[in-house]
Amino acid sequence: MRTSRRIEASDRERGQLQQVVRNGNTRQKVALRAHIVLLSVDEVSTGDIMRRLGTSAPTITRWRNRYEAEGIAGLLRDRSRPGRRRRIDGAKIGEVVERTLREKPADATHWSTRRLAAVTGLSRASIQRIWKAHGLKPHQIRSFKLSRDPRFVEKLRDIVGLYLNPPEHALVLSVDEKSQIQALDRTQPGLPLKPGRTGTMTHDYKRNGTTTLFAALNILDGKVIGQCLSRHRHQEFLRFLRTIDRHTDKGLDLHLIVDNYGTHTHPKVAAWLARKPRFHLHFTPTSASWLNLVERWFRDITQKRIRRGAFRSVDALVAAIMDYVEVHNAAPKPFVWTAPADTILSKVGRANEVLETLH
Repeated sequence: MRTSRRIEASDRERGQLQQVVRNGNTRQKVALRAHIVLLSVDEVSTGDIMRRLGTSAPTITRWRNRYEAEGIAGLLRDRSRPGRRRRIDGAKIGEVVERTLREKPADATHWSTRRLAAVTGLSRASIQRIWKAHGLKPHQIRSFKLSRDPRFVEKLRDIVGLYLNPPEHALVLSVDEKSQIQALDRTQPGLPLKPGRTGTMTHDYKRNGTTTLFAALNILDGKVIGQCLSRHRHQEFLRFLRTIDRHTDKGLDLHLIVDNYGTHTHPKVAAWLARKPRFHLHFTPTSASWLNLVERWFRDITQKRIRRGAFRSVDALVAAIMDYVEVHNAAPKPFVWTAPADTILSKVGRANEVLETLH
């Protein structure tokens, strides 16, 4: 079987076709089209092309014709096809959206695709598509808490000012405690990670005690001063303040961002700070821990070192935590605060307006 007609191609076009075929990044279907044309230019019969490329005669004819009509550009794109006819009318879609937003099933707090499909008479796949098109995710929920601190604006501007415009000849340290970190050991050894199989760990565990991590994150360079102590009282906080005092340049003022935990305002802490004029404490508003950047670092150490760890003793847990601090400080990366205070206040204002309309 010979080609029905000879296909002409210049040397330049032949080179372009060969480049399409040989390029490892070319999609397979495009490479096949170019290969069909190249063999046709070389006057290879349709039957031989079918055998060599494992394709059909209609496919060969289609791409020969497309090449003759549009050149190489015609091989590189797919012609648009009419979409599948819409089978769900707008009223039904509106019903799904309205039920999802305004109603709840009688025995649950939110809709599932299966439950809503049964009520509306649609398939689960249709419910999924409608939810996706309208950005609805009833299975998810985000937590929030708006601060009711009467000095919220004042404290917010103070702390954001430290992040965006830190004072000269001073260090800004984000300070907090991660309390009651448990030294958990698994009841049985888990299986290691292998190709095609995830690692395993038992769902139950043995409790081997707790420790509290005191941490001070340097806003400038991202380094952390860390110390693990057995309890979480004003005595331990004073001990950590002395650690900060020893590990920082004595010629610099220290601006510490802390939360409103009682140990930070204990009379003995206040008396010690009065004797250390280079220490300045800046308190976050109540219910606004997100303002303290060290919380972001706590998330990292929890995910990377603590949550999936197995610790046979508190000493093993403390060693793991301090090893993490040492590795982090060898190549620190600071968290950069970018949101101005006015932007935050605008968002908080909108959130308060929404809450007021709901109540």
